[in-house]
Amino acid sequence: MLDGCTPLLPEINGRYYDHGYYQGAALPQLLAEHARTYATRTALVHGDRRLTYRELNRRVDRVAAGLTLRGIRPGDRVIVQLPNVPEFVITVYALMRAGALPVFAPTSHRADEIGCLARLTEAAAYIGPTLHRGFDHAAMAAEISVDHPRLRRAFTLHDPGDTRGGFATAPSGCLFFPLHSVDAPRDPDRTYNPDDVVFFLLSGGSAAAPELVPRTHNDYAYQTRAAAELIGLGPEDVYLAALPASSNLTFGCPGIVGTLAGGGTVVLIDEPDPADAFRVIETEKVTVTTLVPADAHLWLDASSTAGVGLSSLRLIQIGGARPHPELAARIPQAFDCRLQQVFEMAEGLLSLTRLTDTDEVVRHTHGRPLSPGDEIRITDSHGSDVPAGTPGQLWTRGPCTLRGYYKAPDRNARAFTADGFCRTGLLARLTEDANLVIHGRMDVDSALASPGN
Repeated sequence: MLDGCTPLLPEINGRYYDHGYYQGAALPQLLAEHARTYATRTALVHGDRRLTYRELNRRVDRVAAGLTLRGIRPGDRVIVQLPNVPEFVITVYALMRAGALPVFAPTSHRADEIGCLARLTEAAAYIGPTLHRGFDHAAMAAEISVDHPRLRRAFTLHDPGDTRGGFATAPSGCLFFPLHSVDAPRDPDRTYNPDDVVFFLLSGGSAAAPELVPRTHNDYAYQTRAAAELIGLGPEDVYLAALPASSNLTFGCPGIVGTLAGGGTVVLIDEPDPADAFRVIETEKVTVTTLVPADAHLWLDASSTAGVGLSSLRLIQIGGARPHPELAARIPQAFDCRLQQVFEMAEGLLSLTRLTDTDEVVRHTHGRPLSPGDEIRITDSHGSDVPAGTPGQLWTRGPCTLRGYYKAPDRNARAFTADGFCRTGLLARLTEDANLVIHGRMDVDSALASPGN
């Protein structure tokens, strides 16, 4: 068991299986099943590139075998810092299929943040672009490897503007490989424990040092499946991944993983600029996408003069922060689609408005927790529950909630109760009809200081 990845209490784990939340399937196995079911349907689109489900699964197989051939071993932590390109999806699934553990990092992170992740995880490898938006990620990886000798391999995605190529060695002895060279005949099938950690997300908390959230096969498969079912995401849907694919919001709420689970198509663009996004929505007949409030403002400003057809859109999710009610009211009118408010934590709680909710609920709340198994408590500073409508500390326990941050024993001792509730450090309230409203983040030390139970 990885440090900080505490197993669920047996009676709680059994309950999640009994209720069908956990189905005992590993994420790479699920992709192989999707490839058999939806073989010739389009899975991924990026510009002129298109991959069917069969092609995606075959590519994942070969990259997994190639990574193993290049020295990646089961249990290795591997930092993945790729933009919204097919290689992000291929690489993450290939690492999982090889038994390694992807550590998601946004492309905006630089040497300080990536160095902290390398130290915390004792990462065996780094995977990123050579150049991205003018920044030299390959040089950064070489720099970091000097101080992190366990970081012995780097795989870089070639940028057309980069004239370098081939294999290289950093001063530390870290070997560099072009990511496109990682390809080998398929490995034999691997077995997986669905209760094991499958990858790490970065916490959205305010701590100075990075906090890593371990996610398991069981909990993430359930999250993405249930979130897809909630919005009726199916084979005819096209999901536009406009926000960073490395975020929980885009990767699995239901996002990329949920779309692939239902046989839909994922279209990847590198940023949600309305001019590019609107063109792609029209061309690919996008039905669902996810934005943050700032991008929603830009889309609204551009919608009146767009000059393209956006009629395929049926749902826009808003996450990252609660939009102003006026903004929430304008979106359905401007785009003739439904709006869904999404509150998500890398730590696992996912709360969403329903497509049948009233306008009042959609505009003013974050809806209800995704799972019937999610338990929500709003407490005072002494750990006692407060009445509906009263703000307090948000505590949560459920089939998608983490059991502990990675290698953070002091934080875990303060953040978790003996019976498995996570003290999130968020100020929230429940309305009379049990909808959740998040007011913001509390001071971490004071939020975690309550004695609990």
